[in-house]
Amino acid sequence: MAPARDWPPLLESDVDPEPMAQFRRWFDQARHAGGPEPDAMSVATVGEGGMPSVRFVLLKGADDRGFSFYTNYRSAKAVDIDANPLAAVAFRWATLERQVRAAGQVVVSTPEESDAYFASRARESQLGAWASEQSLVIADRSVLEARLADMEARFAGAEVPRPPWWGGLRLVPATVEFWQGRPGRLHDRLRYRRDDTSRWVIERLAP
Repeated sequence: MAPARDWPPLLESDVDPEPMAQFRRWFDQARHAGGPEPDAMSVATVGEGGMPSVRFVLLKGADDRGFSFYTNYRSAKAVDIDANPLAAVAFRWATLERQVRAAGQVVVSTPEESDAYFASRARESQLGAWASEQSLVIADRSVLEARLADMEARFAGAEVPRPPWWGGLRLVPATVEFWQGRPGRLHDRLRYRRDDTSRWVIERLAP
């Protein structure tokens, strides 16, 4: 691994007092830095049996309420979240030698938000949401292709509505950590956490 570049230090005095505002600042910089898929977000969950699981999804919203993504509510991740609504997300922007981690509770997006996002998707993705019984075992790919053909026939000449089992989830952060690579592995780590009055406290962590 190449040594870290001598990036400017990440100082408490330079970051936004609100973690989601700071995230949006870094996210915009990551998008302009030219790295692949800056919106790729790993989501870690723990299900009813206690087994952890992690996968990548695409971030679809980052506002003061948290980090939003969309999925089949019958998928493995959604089943985990239904059993244990605590989860964690992480981003890595290698071009900038930055990471962001957050942990908190996951809530379901409003039907209106899910409808609006679903309507913005490409038709083939809309049909795919109906065709795929996400995370279930299937015999082979022909099962998917047959189901897709059925959905194409079902919705031929009509708009594709959002499946009732598909929609948005939002991680509401209790902690958010910003990591900036520095030489000698003396990286900068700033963590936001809520205090007893629900105000954000910024703490520096040893690397």
